[in-house]
Amino acid sequence: MIMGLPMYALPELSRATLDWWIGLCRHFRRAGIDDLPLTMAEPRDLYEHWRQPSLLFTQTCGYPLTHDLDGQVQLVATPCYRAPGCNGSTYRSSIVIRDDDAIEDLADLKGKRIAFNSRDSQSGYNCLRHLISPLARDGRFFAEALETGGHRRSLAAVRHGKADVASIDCVSYALIAAVAPVEVTGIRVLCESAPAPNLPYITAAATPPQKLARLQDGLRAATADPHLTATRDTLLIEDVTVLQRDAYDLILSMERAAIEAGYRDLD
Repeated sequence: MIMGLPMYALPELSRATLDWWIGLCRHFRRAGIDDLPLTMAEPRDLYEHWRQPSLLFTQTCGYPLTHDLDGQVQLVATPCYRAPGCNGSTYRSSIVIRDDDAIEDLADLKGKRIAFNSRDSQSGYNCLRHLISPLARDGRFFAEALETGGHRRSLAAVRHGKADVASIDCVSYALIAAVAPVEVTGIRVLCESAPAPNLPYITAAATPPQKLARLQDGLRAATADPHLTATRDTLLIEDVTVLQRDAYDLILSMERAAIEAGYRDLD
């Protein structure tokens, strides 16, 4: 079986991420799951990882869950994070600019350069497209769109003047600020996006209902384990909740609203 924690896996947090994985394995075993992997998967290709038939447990973004992974994986549960912009099972993106820029509101971003992590990102692309769509004209708003490959790279692009604005997952922003504060120096948050469900924990589509229930039981136990308090605090994990899969259809609604407004792409 395969088990990973590839989201929010900052190098500076590798010890805490591994400790969380070890703690989860301990509680999954106590919940009755005995075919646990010996090592944590650290995938280079996320889609290959997410689509593995032997996938026991991992985390993805809500946008892939509702698009390329739809019908190929099952939702296990949704973590709740303790970061500015989070509220229970939801999070927002922070729309960031340089703090010496004269921008005061979203309308001032017209004709600016946007940096985004990837087109299949809820936090870096879809939510900003939704936020900007009422302001776009003839499908255009930004002068240039730069795909960076990651939130940290998007922050760096703004900070170093290669872009003027980026949309950063608020949990990523809080974690980066904690472990590498220089990377948010000179950056300010202009506003926040609309909320969406947090990045989901998933399992393979073929995982039987009994094992899915045991994964959920193990997760609940891990988030209540006092021996994992310091680890959860480092990773900003506060709780876990089991949502219905259709809770993530909000992401589709945001996408649909932007496209129907004529704003299909971030440019």
